[in-house]
Amino acid sequence: MSREEVGFPPCFFFLGLCLILLTGQAISAATDREVLLRLKDYLEAKNPIHQGAYARWNASDSSPCNWPGITCNDADRVTGVNLAESNITGGIFPNFHLLTGLTHLDLSSNTIGGPVPDDLNKCSALEHLSLSNNVISGELNLAGLTNLVVLDLTNNRFSGSIRSNFPAICANLVSLNISSNEFSGNVTGCFDQCPKLEYLDLSSNLFDGYIWHGFRNLRELAVADNYFDGELSSSTFASNCALEILDLSVNNFSGTFPGSIANCSKLTSLDLWGNAFTGEVPSGIGSLSELKSLRLGNNAFDPTIPEELLNCSKLVFLDFSNHDFGGDIPEIFGRFVTLVHLILYGNQYTGGIESSRVLRLPDLTSLNLSKNRFSGNLPVEITTMPKIEILILADNGFSGSIPPEVGGMAGLQLLDLSYNKLTGSIPLAIGNLTSLLWLTLADNDLTGDIPPEIGNCSSLMWLNLANNRLSGRIPPEISAIGRDPNPTFEANRREIRLFTPIYGDCLTMNRWLPASYPPFNFVYTLLTKRTCRTTWDRLLQGYAVFPICSNSLSLTRGISGYLQLSGNGFSGGIPPEMGRMRNFSMIQLDGNRLSGRLPQEIGELRLFILNVSSNQLSGEIPDEIGDLRCLSILDLSQNNFSGELPSSLNGLSELNKFNVSYNPLLSGRVPLTGQIATFDRDSFLGDPLINFISSSSGGASFGSPPPPPPRPARNSSGAGRGERWKSVLLGVFIALTLAFVGTVTRTAVRCWRRRELRARAEEEGLRRNWAW
Repeated sequence: MSREEVGFPPCFFFLGLCLILLTGQAISAATDREVLLRLKDYLEAKNPIHQGAYARWNASDSSPCNWPGITCNDADRVTGVNLAESNITGGIFPNFHLLTGLTHLDLSSNTIGGPVPDDLNKCSALEHLSLSNNVISGELNLAGLTNLVVLDLTNNRFSGSIRSNFPAICANLVSLNISSNEFSGNVTGCFDQCPKLEYLDLSSNLFDGYIWHGFRNLRELAVADNYFDGELSSSTFASNCALEILDLSVNNFSGTFPGSIANCSKLTSLDLWGNAFTGEVPSGIGSLSELKSLRLGNNAFDPTIPEELLNCSKLVFLDFSNHDFGGDIPEIFGRFVTLVHLILYGNQYTGGIESSRVLRLPDLTSLNLSKNRFSGNLPVEITTMPKIEILILADNGFSGSIPPEVGGMAGLQLLDLSYNKLTGSIPLAIGNLTSLLWLTLADNDLTGDIPPEIGNCSSLMWLNLANNRLSGRIPPEISAIGRDPNPTFEANRREIRLFTPIYGDCLTMNRWLPASYPPFNFVYTLLTKRTCRTTWDRLLQGYAVFPICSNSLSLTRGISGYLQLSGNGFSGGIPPEMGRMRNFSMIQLDGNRLSGRLPQEIGELRLFILNVSSNQLSGEIPDEIGDLRCLSILDLSQNNFSGELPSSLNGLSELNKFNVSYNPLLSGRVPLTGQIATFDRDSFLGDPLINFISSSSGGASFGSPPPPPPRPARNSSGAGRGERWKSVLLGVFIALTLAFVGTVTRTAVRCWRRRELRARAEEEGLRRNWAW
């Protein structure tokens, strides 16, 4: 029977098809919304206190497209979910695959842990995936994500081989960063079938074997801090080399470095630091007219620097550290007139600081000559460097006094003169350095008082004067250091710093950061990785992340300062004004002759470490110390404290090192429970009046810390939400059906009245259908 006989107009077919398509589209959009609401429930259950922008996702909104972190296409389908820096803990949400249009997913910079769920491997439409800066572990299984263009897994705990993923997902991949994980094995052949790959970072893993030659299309290649080995042949760098950044640092490469590097004419950064390259520095490097950064330190290159390198007219960063070069600094270094950073530490240079003219380089902002064999007075010329910000002359044999002209170095931010033989007093003019962030004069033979003018150093966050022969009272003005470092930090944020210290420089930072002590050990751990370059830059910009307490997942972007005055001869009392040093988390005053009471104002600080041991302090231990909730180390030993141990100490739940030994007048009972009970008798040696409570005895005891607050109940509305989902879908379907019934009826009347135009209507209907 024909359609003419049945009388079924083609426009009915078209309208029905539109109804199905539009209804399906509406259902898909509603499904996306429902999945996101389930995601919100999941995240809120895992993170009941510290929540991100997802907490503002409103269930009463008909569309999620205006929710923070959500991106939609023109059809209101969710294509992007951005939950970066959202304080997320727990595992990855197991139902992202229900967002069938998802192309961009960013979960970076959270505390997400556990393995990657199999669900994520089903998100076949994903093009951009970032899981960086989390604690995700296990082996990688993303072989189903064949449409990936960008994949960033930086700084997690992934392990195992990557061969099951590469080249499986290589077809469209342009950028891959899996640095700072624990991946291992050989990678030969993994990336040969990645025709579009331009950016590849495998740094800070456990990869080994030979470097492969199939990276001709790459613009950036970084394999730093692995176990790659072998020699590089001249064929490594082909004539069509497109590399702009090459980082081979901290591996086991050996032999001569090929001169064919000259084929990489676009190269802007070449980093070979920390290998076993030998022979001459390739003169072909001088052909790299775009080169800005050259890091050749910690190898075994010959000491002769090729004149051809002077052709690198854009060079701003030059590192020849740790080569045991001796004699005078070669004059060629003073001819790199474009240099901004010069790193020559860890050699055997004995002279030539002035004659090499490196102090006259017009744009030099950082100079590191530490760990050499320089001697004699500090050259006054260091104070005339017009743009110097970072000056590191530590670990040499300099003697004499610190020239007062240092007060004229207005832009100075870091001055490290530690581990020398300097004598005399700290110049009063040091107070002129209002941009100074770091001052390290430790392990010299300095004498006299700390000048009160040091209080003018409003940016000074890190002060280390330990192990000198300084004396007198600690000036109250010292409490003003570091009170307002923001002007310096903000100036550094405005400045585009293209080149930061290299891996090796970061490893020497234990002179500047007390690596054994929290919270600085946290930062130092970061500084021992390749990411130290970024971390160092963020420190100078005031952005470094310090954990508040070890048992807290909360983070602060504040900078923690320290005051290190140990091992001197300071006398008198501890200034109560030090209670104003709110930006400081470590105060070390041990090994002096301080007397009087420990000021109760100390309790107003945000300390992790307080060490006043080996002094002559007396009186009672102030109860206010119990207000230092993040205190991790408390050392009051070898003083003359008296009275009972304050009960507030038992509430210091973060305390892991505690010492009140050799305070013979100290009394009280050590409780059975609480934090103080976790320490053995070694914490109380030489305290005859301290009593330990046995389990069978009664008597007074320190109060136990209050129980933790009850955890909020998890949202149990999952089942109800499932029912609401069904209701939503049914309502959407009914509403759309009713809306189209009227349209279909009106169209049907027109169609019956115009049978002669049926063919045209069908043709037009099909055209419109395809356009949809």
